[in-house]
Amino acid sequence: MRIISLMLLCGIFVQISPGQEYAVTSPLGIVTVSFMLQDGAPYYQVTRFGREVINPSRLGFILEDAPLLADGFHVASCDTSHFDEIWTQPWGEKKVIRNSYNELRINLVEISAPKRTMAIVFRVFDDGIGFRYEIPEQPSLNDIEILDELTEFALAGNHQAWWIGAYWWNRYEYLYQQSPISKIDMVHTPLTIETEDGLYLSIHEAALTDFASMTLMRKDGNVLKADLVPWSDGIKVKTSTPMHSPWRTVQIADTPGGLITSYLILNLNEPNKLGDVSWVKPGKYIGIWWEMHLDKSTWGSGPRHGATTANAKRYVDFAAVHGFDGVLVEGWNVGWDGDWIKNSDKFQFTTPHPDFDIVEVTSYSADKGVRLIGHHETSGGISNYERQMADAFAYYERLGVRAVKTGYVNHGQGIKRLDENGKAQGEWHHGQFMVRHYRKAVEEAAKHHLMLDVHEPIKDTGIRRTYPNMMTREGARGQEFNAWGPKGGNPPEHTTILPFTRLLSGPMDFTPGIFDLLLEDHRPDNRVNTTLAKQLALYVVLYSPLHMAADLSENYEARPEPFQFIVDVPTDWEDTRVLNGRIGDYVIIARKDRNSDDWYLGSITDEEGRVLEAPLRFLESGTQYMAEIYRDGPAADWESSPYDIEIEHIPVDNATTLQLRLAPGGGQAIRFVAAGD
Repeated sequence: MRIISLMLLCGIFVQISPGQEYAVTSPLGIVTVSFMLQDGAPYYQVTRFGREVINPSRLGFILEDAPLLADGFHVASCDTSHFDEIWTQPWGEKKVIRNSYNELRINLVEISAPKRTMAIVFRVFDDGIGFRYEIPEQPSLNDIEILDELTEFALAGNHQAWWIGAYWWNRYEYLYQQSPISKIDMVHTPLTIETEDGLYLSIHEAALTDFASMTLMRKDGNVLKADLVPWSDGIKVKTSTPMHSPWRTVQIADTPGGLITSYLILNLNEPNKLGDVSWVKPGKYIGIWWEMHLDKSTWGSGPRHGATTANAKRYVDFAAVHGFDGVLVEGWNVGWDGDWIKNSDKFQFTTPHPDFDIVEVTSYSADKGVRLIGHHETSGGISNYERQMADAFAYYERLGVRAVKTGYVNHGQGIKRLDENGKAQGEWHHGQFMVRHYRKAVEEAAKHHLMLDVHEPIKDTGIRRTYPNMMTREGARGQEFNAWGPKGGNPPEHTTILPFTRLLSGPMDFTPGIFDLLLEDHRPDNRVNTTLAKQLALYVVLYSPLHMAADLSENYEARPEPFQFIVDVPTDWEDTRVLNGRIGDYVIIARKDRNSDDWYLGSITDEEGRVLEAPLRFLESGTQYMAEIYRDGPAADWESSPYDIEIEHIPVDNATTLQLRLAPGGGQAIRFVAAGD
């Protein structure tokens, strides 16, 4: 690791204009942030190579029972520093990451009594910026209730945006919409933007800790304003000094792929707090899950109960033969009977159904070199879950379980919180109450050496760097919508949008790998709207350190040749390259295996067939590789012939350029095996 850090008074990295404008530029002189006071109110703006990206934009807070913390300031002092380090992810999409920025800290003091102080800290990277508020402990400001955050992002034009709406009943699980900024209302982050002059932006936040999640609402014109998800009483954030907000972030790239390979969000999070995390291990899993979405079996008890001892052992046998690390079993514990969404207080997290012998299953799994992946569905009953959480995680630890999938299925303000009088209050999934809960779960799981896969989560803001056991999340419309979703499931373009939107925040448990694409035996009114080759490519395109082979084992046994790619593909990467991409149309991503010299490539398209070029310059110079290619066959089409697939092996090197023929709704997956491996 290499660290260069130098604290300076304003004036070396910061240019100060006569009108009290402070400007700091990124290490390579690409991105510049300017700070200024206008009539005592703080503003900032962002340029890239002198081109306006964010016009002057307001900063500050409105507080409950206190004067607003947004004007009447003067700059008491400012400090700058330069920071440069190389750090290593214990697992991830890229092993070695450079963290290089210039920092500007503006220390503000009110001109008049009570002369409260607040700092605004800007970190300026070559690929974007992050800034946050810091309010120190002071006599006139102790307990704080924030009614509103005034942060703005005044965009320089009416750009195109890809978004999902905030405060909708189904959390983040919607299809992305594309529109000009002027057509959006209130949206979640990350918000992905293509500017009128060809830049790509992502507005998001980093290190969300004990604060409300930030959504964005459009004000007049092209101005977006932070909107914090409130508590049930309307307060946005309840805190005390000293406090600092999450980082508000703007990532900037010349290409959409440049957003994917930006690590700014991770760099704004604190380093690993857990110490030795050798127990955190990426991998692939199968499980008792898809059959419930197909309505072949049930989560609740009865004649079609999926989570039986015999069924679990059958999955364990399949996992052992094919080298999978884990078997997920949903519906194993008491609480699923009846209306389990409404009866969230019925879940018991250490009590199996009578037909599931968890001790026998975990012992049987261990003998086969496989681990049970635990499952906790809460239905948003947080008090019930937190009462049992420590015991439930300890229970799993004793059984040898190493990973737990958690779930919070509920709608709108359906999260149940008991107030000090024992009265139930309805909270949003994305407010401060739940941010605290999700963090509590991560920390408690770490005490028991458990990894987490969180469904119905709070969005990722990079805390996986600080807590590496926070492995992956759902947080978007996943594969299960193909089984029962409206209008036949996810359209072909959905997965060509996700890498440039949802996955900019962090890994996603999309659950790819469905081989029975037409679902004729179970869900004839639905289907998976891809070709078979595209299902394989998703393992490379949609990053997750825990990837599921989501289909029924018999469907894999029926097609062993394409299944071999799922067996081979790793989930832990040395490097990631985006070769080409256009949001909502297509993408080509190559990744290097962290534990071998092999590379993998995934390319997918929307409903349009395409021929794309893939230069293999990422391969090691002077090394010969065998390309194992899984591609759409000549008749392949997601609507009319989804199963047509061809598999071939050809020699390649880093001077080779492959032509990738992608069928409508199709894809291509390639493994590059170095000679001698």
